Amino acid sequence: MGETILQINHLSKAFGANVVLRDIDFTVEKGDVTSIIGASGSGKSTLLRCINLLETPTSGEILYHNQNVAGRKVKAAEYRSHVGMVFQSFNLFNNMTVLENCMVGQIKVLKKHKDEARQSALYYLQKVGMAPYINAKPRQISGGQKQRVAIARALAMEPEVLLFDEPTSALDPEMVGEVLTVMQKLAQEGMTMLVVTHEMAFARDVSTRVVYMNQGVICEQGTPEAIFGNPQRQETRDFLSRFRQQ
Repeated sequence: MGETILQINHLSKAFGANVVLRDIDFTVEKGDVTSIIGASGSGKSTLLRCINLLETPTSGEILYHNQNVAGRKVKAAEYRSHVGMVFQSFNLFNNMTVLENCMVGQIKVLKKHKDEARQSALYYLQKVGMAPYINAKPRQISGGQKQRVAIARALAMEPEVLLFDEPTSALDPEMVGEVLTVMQKLAQEGMTMLVVTHEMAFARDVSTRVVYMNQGVICEQGTPEAIFGNPQRQETRDFLSRFRQQ
């Protein structure tokens, strides 16, 4: 057993009478790359938003190093500096340059000096192949490039865990590969990642764990070999049937 970073216990989320998540349990250990798969509307993105405290769970616990962050007294901004998030729609500041987008969180949340924030931003932009575009505004770069900037921005906060909410779903098909390549490299370097994705090849080939969700519950979880090679539940088999020939 490795070091447990996140532990989700009996997590549920309802919006009024609409129950979106029911009794979710799983753990994230240091170095894990966990892919959360399932049909649209199965609660995957809501789960990620609860883990990042963008949504407040209706019940249950989110333990970060054994501390329940779902409680009222948690400083969400400080917690999010440890558990970063990459959104499907990039969420870059359009009035800032690429470089400024990667500096602002470090200065405001981590209280870094501007020079230190700039150095860190440049390092991570180089890492994702976006160093030539530091003076560009988001409107001047492609979707794939925006997402790589968003990943650099999240990395610049030096989080312990990175959450990815369908990071390729807003991209044109030819741009998907450039983002997945960056994510694969991060996985190889040991970054702890929790990825909501429709990219089954990534889930199968890059993940250390796969969680299959259906209608707000976890139907099955395990290694990629177990989930893709020998799924135990009929729902999982039905969902994966179109991918298993690949």
